[in-house]
Amino acid sequence: MKLTKYLSVGAALTLLPTFALAQDAAPSFDEIGPYLMTTLLFLIGGFLVFWMAAGFAMLEAGLVRSKNVTTQLTKNIALYSLSAIMYWLVGFNLMYPGDAWIIPGWFGTFAPTSLEPVGLAAAEASLDYASVASDFFFQLMFCATTASIVSGTLAERIKLWPFLIFVVILTGLIYPIGASWQWGGGWLSTLGCVEGSDDPCGFYDFAGSTVVHAAGGFAALAGAIILGARIGKYKDGRVIPMPGSNLALATLGTFILWLGWFGFNGGSQLAAGTVGDITDVGRIFANTNMAAAAGAVAALIATNVIYKKPDLTMVLNGALAGLVSITASPLEPTLFGALWIGAVGGIIVVFAVPFFDKLKIDDVVGAISVHMVAGFWGTMIVPVYADASFVTQFIGFVAIGGFTFVVSLVAWTILKGVVGIRVSEQSEIDGLDVSELGMEAYPEFAKG
Repeated sequence: MKLTKYLSVGAALTLLPTFALAQDAAPSFDEIGPYLMTTLLFLIGGFLVFWMAAGFAMLEAGLVRSKNVTTQLTKNIALYSLSAIMYWLVGFNLMYPGDAWIIPGWFGTFAPTSLEPVGLAAAEASLDYASVASDFFFQLMFCATTASIVSGTLAERIKLWPFLIFVVILTGLIYPIGASWQWGGGWLSTLGCVEGSDDPCGFYDFAGSTVVHAAGGFAALAGAIILGARIGKYKDGRVIPMPGSNLALATLGTFILWLGWFGFNGGSQLAAGTVGDITDVGRIFANTNMAAAAGAVAALIATNVIYKKPDLTMVLNGALAGLVSITASPLEPTLFGALWIGAVGGIIVVFAVPFFDKLKIDDVVGAISVHMVAGFWGTMIVPVYADASFVTQFIGFVAIGGFTFVVSLVAWTILKGVVGIRVSEQSEIDGLDVSELGMEAYPEFAKG
């Protein structure tokens, strides 16, 4: 054994000059390290955000009635898949046009995404950022999240195929254009900036309280207005409860979303090549978690005070509202700052959900309240901790929200007039699983 060991050491010493020459020829880790680490951050963050697709599916499956569960699951896997295709086909380059703006700062180019060649060597790569493939993969997840928000609001009465047509429009055009104004170097990113001035300028949305979440909420609001409420939801001035089929699934979905949000916010640091970057990612994780926890606890207490009993569905949405609230600025606040920002988000949802019911806007899962209203709160509170202006924050929210709402409203109206977007009354009563798909999530409970 010892002889073998010594022979191995001797062989290694003989080869040391060769290794040294190879090391001299290869780029050092100082050169390629930031590229490798940031690429890895995008990939890890991307698959965590991908897991949010499962979270939305489980949350929605639990909050709809059993006769609509299969349809909701079908919508979720289909919308993610369509988002992936549309973001490759046009969305990514429309959102990040670089120097190829058609209308500078406002409207980018239409072109499919191209990746690096197979086997790209470090010497051939641009090592100042990350791989295009990892960046595309990460940004795609945000695009798909926007579509997932719409799915839950319009559940239980919308036709499958018109919904998927809207997903194509949203993920291929609406979301990338609005996002390009901020993250693609468009006009919002430099709003109010004056050369030589140290005053805060530019819209600030670190991970997408407005760009992703409020945009999805506005698209959902437009659809809910055009689609109308479910049969029997509002009767004689009263809101008729329509309990979901499986609160265990809804709770699982919330925990999955909570997990995925670490990638959503942490990956949005967009860099991992220095000690400072990695430290900031850790800070983002901690703040994200604190905001979610505070939102859940705030909703728990608020529902107990208002209704004399806690409401689990509100607690779940309170956690999600806390997450949405911290997403615009998850880096700068202290842990206490993240706590009170998330707590206010949780309380907002408790009041926003019944407010929309009073307006007879039927939102099955409360997504408009969670993503649009809490998104507004998260966006507007940014200047308390970050270098931003309240005026610029308001303009950014109105610009992206207004654009998304108006274009979505037009798209829903056209779809309604051309192909129809709502199932028949009998189909809605029977359930979309039977009428749209001919299969049920729980067939053993089927009548007859």
